[in-house]
Amino acid sequence: MTTKIRLSRAGAKKKPFYRIVVADERHPRDGRISESIGYYDPVSQPKKLKVDLERYDYWTNVGAKPSTTVNKLIKGYKKEQQN
Repeated sequence: MTTKIRLSRAGAKKKPFYRIVVADERHPRDGRISESIGYYDPVSQPKKLKVDLERYDYWTNVGAKPSTTVNKLIKGYKKEQQN
């Protein structure tokens, strides 16, 4: 079983809201998940991002691969947390 850390869409039409989830890569985008580790709200000003970094690090150490979008979001979030 290959796990991915990816975005799962929620919210209304034209008002997206994304959850950062850990899921089996064979399941659909909004399908069954293993764990929700955060969220991303691109509509609000300023954009909101909240991630449980301990759980993110755990899942990456276990072998979960983040999607390119999640990887970019996490890198920016970590830089923001360091400042």
